[in-house]
Amino acid sequence: MIHTTHIPVMGISYTIDTPIRVAPFGIDSTISLVDNYLLEDLRAYYSQLHQLPYKKIPRNEEDGCAKRVTAYLNMVHLLATKRFKEIKQLPYEVGNDKEKYFKLLPVSHPLRLEFEKIISQEPSENRSLAEAALNEKMYMGSIDVNIMVKLDYKEVAHDALRGFANSDIQHGAIVFSTGVNLGLFKDLVQYPDFYRTKEGLKKRIILKISDYRSALVQGKFLAKRGLEVYEFRVESGLNCGGHAFATQGILLPVALEELKQKRDTLSKTFYPLLKEFYETNGMDSSLLDPNREARFTVQGGISNSGENRRMLEYFGVDGTGWGTPFLTVPEACQLDENTLELLRKAKAKDLYISDASPIGVPFNNIFGSTAERERLKNIESGSSGFPCVNGFLRSNTEFTEEPICTASKEYHKLKIAQIQSSDKSIEEKKEEIKKVQAKECICYFLGSPIRIAFGIKKPAQVPVSICPGPSLAFFNGPYTLLEMMGHIYGHGPNLTPDNKPHFFAEEIRLYVEWFVKEAKSTTLEYAKWLHQAALNLYENLDYCLSFLEKKAYPRENIQSIGEAVSHYKPILVSAHNALKFKFQNQF
Repeated sequence: MIHTTHIPVMGISYTIDTPIRVAPFGIDSTISLVDNYLLEDLRAYYSQLHQLPYKKIPRNEEDGCAKRVTAYLNMVHLLATKRFKEIKQLPYEVGNDKEKYFKLLPVSHPLRLEFEKIISQEPSENRSLAEAALNEKMYMGSIDVNIMVKLDYKEVAHDALRGFANSDIQHGAIVFSTGVNLGLFKDLVQYPDFYRTKEGLKKRIILKISDYRSALVQGKFLAKRGLEVYEFRVESGLNCGGHAFATQGILLPVALEELKQKRDTLSKTFYPLLKEFYETNGMDSSLLDPNREARFTVQGGISNSGENRRMLEYFGVDGTGWGTPFLTVPEACQLDENTLELLRKAKAKDLYISDASPIGVPFNNIFGSTAERERLKNIESGSSGFPCVNGFLRSNTEFTEEPICTASKEYHKLKIAQIQSSDKSIEEKKEEIKKVQAKECICYFLGSPIRIAFGIKKPAQVPVSICPGPSLAFFNGPYTLLEMMGHIYGHGPNLTPDNKPHFFAEEIRLYVEWFVKEAKSTTLEYAKWLHQAALNLYENLDYCLSFLEKKAYPRENIQSIGEAVSHYKPILVSAHNALKFKFQNQF
């Protein structure tokens, strides 16, 4: 691992082939395993492109999901490894991909300095030795995969895990996101690659977390089964792309401060549990390192090099994830031209948190997508909802024994009929129907951009869903990979406005706006939860003000944090007071 920046999973298709593109240049990235049918389509596409043998795995194939995942990942591993070896074999000279490999690194990185020293020398035996030595220090980026643990219709998540475990990928990681699935975690014990050998871990575990407690609880559960967490990936609850999981008023800087203070206690907690498991099961516990600490990385809204340095140097994280900005880098993420243009032109007013997701979790969205247009057209025609093509998000059994998706035409017809026949007022019926009709078929439409870009489908055949984070408003691309990495590390031109609010300030805005919306709750139980969230936010805002006393890194707009607190705290107080008044201070 040579970069401190990785590209996290985005949507279903946005990073689905990113490792083929960036792993040869040493950059880690993550593939979504949600849509195994899309993986199969892309395996067919890349096999033809690179003249690889291909035999289709049909939808009715026994254990087909796992087989499709394995086959696709094996192909990605093959292509990325082949390209990396080609880059290693290139001569040390200006203008080729070998120079690009090193130019993507920060200017102070030891490997980049070695490269620059080598190309400044005349050909000689010493230079040849130096070239050979530097070749040995080149590493390919990690090919990681992501599983949404909430996505478990017909055990799709379990099948995807098996597909990854059976793949040829070496030293890649599986990222578990969107909650905890203990059954899925228990499945890990079946696969030897997640346990240590003399060669280390063949496959690694990464957990997305929101705070120290979630790291401790999940880490202990796995450690009791002899499973090490390689990395904890801390993500902002709201200042991210895709699904938005709000915490109970705990802002990212506060969560990071706690992790910074308690980080060493995690390894002290996990090691005895790991050791006990290894010894109880006749495994070599000497392979375990009592001093090993899990990596900590952070992602969600980071937008310039100053904020990036704050994470690495002040909070001491091991790396940062940059998602949404890479949507504007065609070398990393393949989108169709219309979607890329939509993103390029997007302003803050175009980005919003929607109710589009069938799993009932707030979902980042953008006005003007073709999926939104299709949704509105269906409503106008009197036939809202979408055909359920893949069925990965089927979870509702309100009307049927077999789960159906809340974005499907079947569900809409049944639910709207129920609402219409109720004794609620006309306005109440309209509001409830509006909520039903807000859903989009994201499990298929999030895969549309790459299907269109590769000619697998025509634009008219597949509406596009896109779920960028709020930081997109500050990027107008498209950018080259060199431009984006230079922006991240601070040695290239700043791609965002100089007065861009700090991403901590943006998170404050998002959480207060979220609270104002949620404070309209009519249930006492949720109101009590929100009351505590408000109390937490007050404390968190006070902590955020402490940054005004710290020296800003270049390009870091510290002052905007104070401005955000001053502007949004009174709004929070007003909404909180209204909530308490509504429930007559019952909490």
